[in-house]
Amino acid sequence: MARPKKFDPDEALGQAMALFWAKGFAGSTPQALGTCMGIGRGSLYNAFDSKRALFDRALERYRDRECAPLLAILAEPGPVKKRIRKLLLTIVETDLGDPERRGCFGVNVAVEMSAQDEAARELVTALFAQTTRHLKAAIEEGQRTGEIDTAQDASTLASFLLNSMIGMRVLGKVEKDDKRLRRIVDTAMNVL
Repeated sequence: MARPKKFDPDEALGQAMALFWAKGFAGSTPQALGTCMGIGRGSLYNAFDSKRALFDRALERYRDRECAPLLAILAEPGPVKKRIRKLLLTIVETDLGDPERRGCFGVNVAVEMSAQDEAARELVTALFAQTTRHLKAAIEEGQRTGEIDTAQDASTLASFLLNSMIGMRVLGKVEKDDKRLRRIVDTAMNVL
């Protein structure tokens, strides 16, 4: 008979996500993961198979719990440009409000791992593609309503906004206040 698990796997996954987000894959040793999750190494591997499998699940959790609410802003009622501005400003406020200045877990993974790790690159590419699809859908809506010029390609604008968001997430790790980031938001909105 198998012994019952003495920890909550969902809570443990949340703790692992926080450590990977703050320390990266390389900086999150199995020992540190076990400590932050409140479990032993054996339990970690029994529950999650490997450090890498745990990392992949943590990145998926980030997508579902952190990215999805941000992207949901684009589906709110009201003018499209206001929703896009709200998304960008929410990123600024979130990043500057984080005392650890972790930035975006997806961007961090792209910088740390994507050059050497195909699986990590695929996970981040999928995350960025999801964001781009949501941005493109909002832009196309804005073009249908006349808020955004139809002469501009929606895919290109969505990629431009994604690029702006990624840059803002990196700058948000080091900026002392929001002035520069808000100017970037204003510039991005002027392009639309």
